[in-house]
Amino acid sequence: MDQPDPSRLRVSDQDRHRVAEALQDAAAEGRLDLDELEERLEAAYAAKVYADLLPLTADLPGSHAPVQPLGQTLPVPRPAPGLPATVSHHSSVAIMSGVDRKGVWQIGSTHTAFSMMGAVVLDLREARFAATETIINANTLMGSVDVYVNAGTHVVVEGFGIMGAFDQARDKVPADLRPDSPVVRVKGVAIMGAVTVTRKRMPGERGPVRKMLGH
Repeated sequence: MDQPDPSRLRVSDQDRHRVAEALQDAAAEGRLDLDELEERLEAAYAAKVYADLLPLTADLPGSHAPVQPLGQTLPVPRPAPGLPATVSHHSSVAIMSGVDRKGVWQIGSTHTAFSMMGAVVLDLREARFAATETIINANTLMGSVDVYVNAGTHVVVEGFGIMGAFDQARDKVPADLRPDSPVVRVKGVAIMGAVTVTRKRMPGERGPVRKMLGH
């Protein structure tokens, strides 16, 4: 029986992310200009098989060509002991549409978020973390990715914007961090769009009542 052509095998979300990360690194080093980065990122997230991904890094140095056919993908993390079973999402992709993750849901050690002329909302305030550190690879092209965390989550924002914004908004609630607080590290690039991380109150939680003047 003939062996299947490795280049025609289906790729995973992790494969797409590795290529997107390699392209961002190459752009940061000046190897790709803005138009090339935009075009290749779009092609990377639309890829179906390895043959679609391989040309995107073929002209880059070896350190920027991470995808190989038959490459192993990362195992899906198991929920932490004692946590109730919840819906698990490993990626969120919005192309001229919207994706909203909220409520009690399971997030693994990595999560890929991509929007193109769309919007992704990742509300982590009630999420169950499978790891002490979670890496969110957030990329947007003329769209938005909004990440919400609660007072007890440590946030590290490491992405950058190209004619866009990649930042942490002013906290809506003071941080209340402890040694065992989960860490959320947000990486990626915003091209003519925005990736924003905001610390907010828990859903349904009321803020302090402000006294009116004269009372």
